[in-house]
Amino acid sequence: MTEPTTPPSAGQRSVWLTRNVKVLSGVSFLQDAASELLYPILPIFLTVVLGAPPAVVGAIEGLAEGAASITKVAAGRLADRFDRRPLIGVGYGLAAVGKLLIALATVWPLVLLARVTDRLGKGMRGAPRDALLVEGVPKGQRGRVFGLHRAADTAGAVVGPLVGLVLYEALDHRLRPLFWVAVIPAVASVALVAAVRDPRSRGTADGTPTKADRTPWRSLPRPYWRVLGILLVFNLVNFPDALLLLRAHDLGLSTAGVVGAYAVYNLVYAALSYPAGALSDRLPRSLVFATGLLFFAIGYLGLGLIHTPWLVFVVLPLYGGFAACTDGVGKAWISTLVPDRQQGTAQGLFQGATGAAVLLAGVWAGLAWGTDGHLPLLICGGIALALAGVLPAVARARPTAM
Repeated sequence: MTEPTTPPSAGQRSVWLTRNVKVLSGVSFLQDAASELLYPILPIFLTVVLGAPPAVVGAIEGLAEGAASITKVAAGRLADRFDRRPLIGVGYGLAAVGKLLIALATVWPLVLLARVTDRLGKGMRGAPRDALLVEGVPKGQRGRVFGLHRAADTAGAVVGPLVGLVLYEALDHRLRPLFWVAVIPAVASVALVAAVRDPRSRGTADGTPTKADRTPWRSLPRPYWRVLGILLVFNLVNFPDALLLLRAHDLGLSTAGVVGAYAVYNLVYAALSYPAGALSDRLPRSLVFATGLLFFAIGYLGLGLIHTPWLVFVVLPLYGGFAACTDGVGKAWISTLVPDRQQGTAQGLFQGATGAAVLLAGVWAGLAWGTDGHLPLLICGGIALALAGVLPAVARARPTAM
């Protein structure tokens, strides 16, 4: 299962930086700037403005991810059979609609509808986009592809909260106007999808899928299923970050402080994503992923143990190392375990199944949150620490020839 990581030769060094990698990185930057402008303030908006209990925050995020999970599986199958650009466009369009619904929300059930719509869009676009990102890219360079994409995506997660913080102060601490501002980059990201190029659109005249494109799930290689199983176990303790931000607020950080801490977290995430991806092209990806789990454990255990608000600015940036070492690296890892004709199916099933695990994590953590979230944070951090120790050994297996 430890895939080859032969460094690219001198003539291959720029092969990975394709047009689609550049364009889709820009699309993700805009969409994440919109999403993350809202994300750190949404738990506060739900609990303080709309009066929802903490359990509702976890349930909304979990149900939203669950809706995305179902869509990811279906979209992945479609991505292996048809032109992927329309799927990507619809996905980003639904995300823009979701942000508009949040701006209109006066009760928390409408926020639930908005988040589900937004996440349905994410589910629709994820697997087709990731399949196009690796189109024509050698397996030994895919860590760089996903690393750069995650860096651009997360740079939007730095810009979005900072813009939101400036506007929050300028608008006399009013939250709702920020939701309307977020619609602008969301719509811009949909427009930029037009610049994406899908080689499949130049295929058969009627777009009929070939027999090879209809490969069943059972034909996915055994190493793929083993990695998927390992990552599913982890995601059962990986509850939505909205609860981490709620914990930061409960520790005494103001709304501006929560947004600022989240921006610093995303700055670390963005800065480390490409180096982590490039490193995974040279070292076993299971090892880089396990390093990410160590950062996860530090983040969760730290938030569960601290009682001083300013320490959030220490713990959350360390937690950013988790996302950098696992998000893009996990996708690159999956992409090297399957044939190119099954990229959409493999990515869709991987993202859908792990999203379903996050759904369960969000529900149980929200219900167990209590007054301060102390217990679920410590439980999840401890389990992640144990997984980090065993992951490289469990994942070790002979690579399957493609």
